[in-house]
Amino acid sequence: MPTIIPFKAIRPTRDKVSLVASRSYESYSRQQRESRLRDNPFSFLQIVNPGFKYHKEIKGIERYQLVRNRYQEFKEAEIFIQESQASFYVYKIVNREGRIFHGIIGAASIADYNNNFIRKHEDTLSKREELFKDYLKTVGFNAEAVLLTYPDHEGLSSFMDKVILDRPEYEFTTTYRDTHYLWPISDEASITLIQQAFSSMEALYIADGHHRSASSALLHAEIQNTTETSKQNDGFDSFMAYLIPESDLKIYEFNRLVKDLNGLSKDEFLIQLDTVFRIEERGADYYKPSEKHHFSMYLEGSFYSLYLRKQHISFENALEALDTYILNHFVLKPILGINDARNDNRLAYSHGKKDLAYVKSLVDSGKFKVGFGLLPITTEEMRNVADEGLTMPPKSTYIEPKLRSGITIYEF
Repeated sequence: MPTIIPFKAIRPTRDKVSLVASRSYESYSRQQRESRLRDNPFSFLQIVNPGFKYHKEIKGIERYQLVRNRYQEFKEAEIFIQESQASFYVYKIVNREGRIFHGIIGAASIADYNNNFIRKHEDTLSKREELFKDYLKTVGFNAEAVLLTYPDHEGLSSFMDKVILDRPEYEFTTTYRDTHYLWPISDEASITLIQQAFSSMEALYIADGHHRSASSALLHAEIQNTTETSKQNDGFDSFMAYLIPESDLKIYEFNRLVKDLNGLSKDEFLIQLDTVFRIEERGADYYKPSEKHHFSMYLEGSFYSLYLRKQHISFENALEALDTYILNHFVLKPILGINDARNDNRLAYSHGKKDLAYVKSLVDSGKFKVGFGLLPITTEEMRNVADEGLTMPPKSTYIEPKLRSGITIYEF
């Protein structure tokens, strides 16, 4: 039974929230970051990239301490305020395509994460876990929520439908043309309703933020083992989460691009594929898969459809039934010699929002030899893999919504 907790968020004042909110640091090009840092003194990027002030790149613990300093400066300047009461936050996003995401921001329990009431479907890298754990320990806050999903719940949906009829605390549109709305919820009856709804569920599922949640758990374990017992109940036992119903989650595929055919000619490659797939050449006509275990391939100016042969459609677990696993197991590893799909520089990924025209352009440019298109993984497949305690191949899902940093901050 998952436990979700209200908390006193640090958040921007209403008049500055649109200026503070930023995408994740990595999502900006260098030119975009420099433009925002130069022209917007309120951007959350000013906090996470404190070296810009000194015209130098700063790394490691020194950077983390400067992040902490810059954060304190925002608080001292009253760009940020703290909620007076522990609250949940109903948060709605309407993206540029008109798709609506709505959910609840709260604090998720690390004990639930450790006890598998919060389930994951991706492996994490221990080096990244350690780095982010050290970052969290130094800066003392988390500004980007882990995206959790849950089976649709009529009671929570009805509650949020009523809340969003009121005037929101925040309503702003970004230059990316997404509109964000936020309603703080602090009354006792609503908090009880929300907590009881989540506690009635068997489990919650991490959709995005596996490293953030793992790092928070790592920091909690470190604090538990320290002699500084005063810190043990200082908020380290939870992490900030944005919880949305499964029906709101949007999952895109990650298409695959490979730089060479592992020494094979085109004909040799097709012959090896023929043992596993029924192949049809489609020429210049774009082919996008329409069923599970169907794949698109673009090679030397032509599209191909690849249908997994029936004798191979026999799976022992939820992982083996994933198209990303099938492509790895039958093509990337045995034929193309890619044994480490996470780190092999012969393999690249392109999320499905860029479509197959983008894949075609990269192959036609000569940068890659072959491209593969897949169908998106479903929420049911993701849930089944997590329930069985398995992990998907790298880049199996590209999930929206992508959250903005700095709108609500969870402070330790």
